[in-house]
Amino acid sequence: MRTRRTLRVGFQKGGLLPLVKARGLLEQRLAPLGWQVAWLEFPAGPQLLEAFNVDAVDIGVTGAPPPIFAQAARTDFVYIAAEPGQPHSEAILVKPDSPLRGVADLKGRRVGLQKGSSSHYLLLASLAKAGLQLRDVSPVFLSPADARAAFERGAIDAWVVWDPYLTFAQAATQARVLADFSALAPESPPWSFYEARRAFAAEHGALLREQVIPLLAEAGAWANEHREESARLVAPLFGVPEAQLLQLQKRLRYGARPLTAAIAADQQRIADAFFAQKIIPAKLAVKEAFWGL
Repeated sequence: MRTRRTLRVGFQKGGLLPLVKARGLLEQRLAPLGWQVAWLEFPAGPQLLEAFNVDAVDIGVTGAPPPIFAQAARTDFVYIAAEPGQPHSEAILVKPDSPLRGVADLKGRRVGLQKGSSSHYLLLASLAKAGLQLRDVSPVFLSPADARAAFERGAIDAWVVWDPYLTFAQAATQARVLADFSALAPESPPWSFYEARRAFAAEHGALLREQVIPLLAEAGAWANEHREESARLVAPLFGVPEAQLLQLQKRLRYGARPLTAAIAADQQRIADAFFAQKIIPAKLAVKEAFWGL
């Protein structure tokens, strides 16, 4: 009997992968090819990409900044596909009675966020538009769960976070959006990315190209057309009312697609913004980690 191989998938509470997991799509597609699937949950993208360093996962999905920080730290991974960014699925939150009315009001304030996450870039870009730099605020680097606790007890003045934590926090606290990516127009929201260990992509490139990436595109197209059913399927994973998940699904539009030079250029712009403020130690050529380009 042929030994079954295992695809280890890193995922977060957000994006398409929880729905793929709930529907059993990877298992159905890969079982006839001799693969089983193991799912590993991470609180945020930086922790997921760190798992590549210890050979704990094979593929995963994150926002745009985590792979930039991972590349700067010499993590051996490659980008394998991209999802379009969403203007309202991430935000800088303040309490409903906060005196802060605009991003410029954050000067000197304590702002909670996950270091190296997509929230890190939203804060960076929003401050830049307001004529400020990251050093003009007091960043408090916290995981989403710890940041929410700090936000609720008033230990931080603002919280930068992505969905689903954004939707859940707004429902629980009536938090007010100070800014999101729509405020940075005409700059498009950053892409999200599917990544793989470089060694895994080298050995199993056909599996990624012919099975995994097409399945993600198909699953995303289905989710775009079946929002109520998507909410019903993933609600048990989060332990929240289905109505909250439906609100979340309505904010999102999935669309996994192959990498292009234009997507690499968008990601390079974000890497350059982090380097300009000395948040990463060296200028990166992100295209070097783009698989197939």
